[in-house]
Amino acid sequence: MSLFDLIGHDGIVITNEENLSVDATLELTCSALVASGKVEESYVDAIKATHKKIGPYYVLAPKIAMPHARPEDGVNETALQLTVFKKGVDLGSADNGDVFFSITLAAIDSDGHVLTIMALSELFQNDDDIETIINAENKTDIINILKKY
Repeated sequence: MSLFDLIGHDGIVITNEENLSVDATLELTCSALVASGKVEESYVDAIKATHKKIGPYYVLAPKIAMPHARPEDGVNETALQLTVFKKGVDLGSADNGDVFFSITLAAIDSDGHVLTIMALSELFQNDDDIETIINAENKTDIINILKKY
């Protein structure tokens, strides 16, 4: 199974919006998951609440974020959403700067997503593929990369 199998065509969002608030950004990074019923609104609320409490815990590296909450916070089905912010968004990470690439992780349990995390980790370490995703003008370019992982 590739990352694309967990994201699907509808789970890819490319936006040119700028100056988004943290809450608006987090809503966008979960929008396809909520729309498809794979997570509840409560999942988005849990990510926002944790951000307010401890800051941008999900900003993993320069340009890269992986918003997530606990399975019991409203996950109905294990899935991912990929969001590209063409203009970048400031989520308050002093160490990593603006985010351009986000993968929202929704796992049905704490153990079942180990292989997904391994595949994401491989992707996150490939700077060329990250840059290609960030610079993609269409979903097809992104899908071709996701199918490799």
